Amino acid sequence: MAVHNQVCEVECVNTEKVNHAKEFIDVDAVTKVAAIFKALGDANRARIVRALSIEDELCVCDIANIMDASNASASHHLRSLSKQGVTKSRKEGKMVYYSLDDDHIKQIVDMAFIHQEELNGNGK
Repeated sequence: MAVHNQVCEVECVNTEKVNHAKEFIDVDAVTKVAAIFKALGDANRARIVRALSIEDELCVCDIANIMDASNASASHHLRSLSKQGVTKSRKEGKMVYYSLDDDHIKQIVDMAFIHQEELNGNGK
């Protein structure tokens, strides 16, 4: 497979397209979205989020078992996901249950896994 140069050989800026795109790019929003993807960028956290996209709610013990990890390790990852607005928790007696923060997070995760399955199906 040929590798193409990844840089334009001449500089030619389409000012209309650039200005149009800039109108819709809110720096604060971009930073927050990047934080969500950063939170999902760890394989353990991605495993947790995938489990929570399949099951609406899981306790810390369930998540630790899915991860083949300790409750402390699962809690560490869950705190990170909560801090970034990916998950939310509720306490019931001595149990803490986690779920995805909202349906948008579920959609992002589901789409990412659908994309990966399609790539795998295409031999990539």
